[in-house]
Amino acid sequence: MRTLSRGVLAAIAILISASVIHAQDLSKYRNFSFGSSLAGVSKQVDRQPAEAQVIHRKPALIQELAWYPPTPFDSSHAAEPVEKVVFSFYNGALYRMLVTYDSSSTKGLTDEDVIRIVSAKYGVATRPLASVDFPANPSYDATQKVIARWEDSEYSLNLIRPSRSDAFAIVMFDKRLDTQAAASIAESVKLEQQEAPQKEVERAKKEADDLEAERQKNIKTLRP
Repeated sequence: MRTLSRGVLAAIAILISASVIHAQDLSKYRNFSFGSSLAGVSKQVDRQPAEAQVIHRKPALIQELAWYPPTPFDSSHAAEPVEKVVFSFYNGALYRMLVTYDSSSTKGLTDEDVIRIVSAKYGVATRPLASVDFPANPSYDATQKVIARWEDSEYSLNLIRPSRSDAFAIVMFDKRLDTQAAASIAESVKLEQQEAPQKEVERAKKEADDLEAERQKNIKTLRP
């Protein structure tokens, strides 16, 4: 019995060790790692940092860079299932990735099919009654229902099916940076609302001044 017990314990230890060794890394998607700089990610996708869209400038800089993976030119290569990836940066650090799959690549697939496929890479999923927010991305509704989730103490991967699309999508984020970014975005929106009346006054004044400048120029140059 003692020999059997030791054998069982050894087998369990091996299984645990194997699961740890083969545990999937939620800190990255493909070759893109959270915390990477805008310059680094831009280089990976052959874009320029200046192409990133500034979403908010204060109190923290929030930027987004969209990438459309190239499609293989010949049938000898597997089709690229990803249609678009949106990288989000908080003060220059990658904190969130939104991966949208091409609808033709997921046509006919059920939620269970996709969960099984993702689980093969990221492990066992949970099915929380939860949603994810998109405070910086107007192309998505404010929140999206989570179909399945894979997470650890630092990172979260969520499978969603956007209401405006038939395709599946994955939103991954660094929990710490995502929380900081969300707070910064909320504060930025608040500041913009407070400053909006004064900005409208300044815009109207500039428009009137520009119109008057054109009027004065045309008074001098117009000939009957």
